[in-house]
Amino acid sequence: MAGASMNDIKSRIKSVQGTMQITKAMELVATSKLRQAKLRAERTLPYMRQLLSLMNSITSASELRDSVWCQSSDAGKTLFIVIAGDRGLAGGYNSNITKLLRSIAPEGSSVFLPVGKKARDFIARHGYECPLGAIDYVADAGVGDCMTLATGICEAYTRGDITRVVLLYTDFVSMMVQTPKVSELLPLGKNADEKDAPSPIFEGDPSLMMDKILPLYLGGALHSAIASAYASECASRRTAMNSANKNAEEMIGELTLKFNRARQAVITQEITEIVSGAEAL
Repeated sequence: MAGASMNDIKSRIKSVQGTMQITKAMELVATSKLRQAKLRAERTLPYMRQLLSLMNSITSASELRDSVWCQSSDAGKTLFIVIAGDRGLAGGYNSNITKLLRSIAPEGSSVFLPVGKKARDFIARHGYECPLGAIDYVADAGVGDCMTLATGICEAYTRGDITRVVLLYTDFVSMMVQTPKVSELLPLGKNADEKDAPSPIFEGDPSLMMDKILPLYLGGALHSAIASAYASECASRRTAMNSANKNAEEMIGELTLKFNRARQAVITQEITEIVSGAEAL
């Protein structure tokens, strides 16, 4: 019985060690990808700050208060752009986004634009409407993809197919902190600080200028969010794999202790049997 128990423990130790090799490799890969993803996310921030400052300044102008881009409406559908991961094994990264989506998306008056394999699978599984297509993989999404989607969103907004655009993604705060975030992209003007924004002077038709700027604004916001979300995914996976490695080490230590105790019990039993046999002689 003791021999069988020792073999079982040995088998479990080998199994945990094999799993630990995989999680260590995944942690190294995630760490390598995180460096590049973090740099990519940081490079988009100056552009987005300038773009947001420009949009706040423009939307504070009286000439654009009646623009279609600044008009709020309770009628129509809301487009939710949902950015999740390409793969699992990233802790609660993907589930946090889907939980947030469920909590804020009203049924019957929402359409969706998934970015990433996990977001696409979640929306397809629930049968949600995706009139503007999707981006299948976050890691491969480039500026061109974002601008193409932004153009489609602007066309749908001007037609009245959608009256509100909301972006859901995970904001990369630091290596250890990633926060699910909701950002309302359209209509404009809700986040503008009219007191601090300078009054702009337009040359030409402000509406035509806005029509040209909006796709760039939406494309830039989408690209920045994708970069931040991908860095968050890599950081979450690195943290999850690091925790898995620590748990595996603890499990191996406990199993090794059990194995040593079982072996000691076998040795003690054999010594006892030998001594008892010698005394019987």
